[in-house]
Amino acid sequence: MSVVKSPLSDADLKVVGEALQGALIDAVDLSLVAKQVHWNVVGPRFRSIHLQLDEVVATARQHSDVMAERASALGVTPDGRASTVASSTAIKNVPTGWIKDDEAVQIMVDALVVVIGRMRERIETTDKPDPVSQDLLIALTADLEKHAWMFQAESRQADNP
Repeated sequence: MSVVKSPLSDADLKVVGEALQGALIDAVDLSLVAKQVHWNVVGPRFRSIHLQLDEVVATARQHSDVMAERASALGVTPDGRASTVASSTAIKNVPTGWIKDDEAVQIMVDALVVVIGRMRERIETTDKPDPVSQDLLIALTADLEKHAWMFQAESRQADNP
C-alpha cells in the first residue's frame, strides 16, 4: 500500500518508478565514484581535477535528491541504500590507491558515458507516461553531459582532437 496516491496509472507508475530508481542509483554511485577519485587523484593537474570532481559530486547529490523526492511524490519508495547501489550500478569499480590525474579523467569519462547512456534510455521510456519525471531526467542528463564534455576536453590536446 502506498502512502501517496499517484496520478499515474499502475503501468505508467511502474515504468516511471523504475526510471527514477535507476537514476537515483546512478546519481548516488556517480557521487561516490567522483568523491573516491577526488580523494586519491595525484599529478600535475591535481588541483583543477580535484575541484572539477567536487562539481560532479555536487551535481550528482543534488539530482539524486530530486529523483528520490519525485519518486516519493508519485508514491514510489526510493532506495538509495549502499547495498542497493552496489548491486545495481553499471559504473566500473574505482581502483584502490593513488590515481594519476590522466587516469582520473578517464575514470570519470567512462563513468559519465555509462550513466548518460542509461539516462537517455530513461528519457525515452518516460516520454509518454510522465513528462514531468522526463523533464527531471533531461535536466540531470544535460548536467552530466556538460561534465563529460569538460572531462573529455581535459584529456585532449588541441592538435589531437
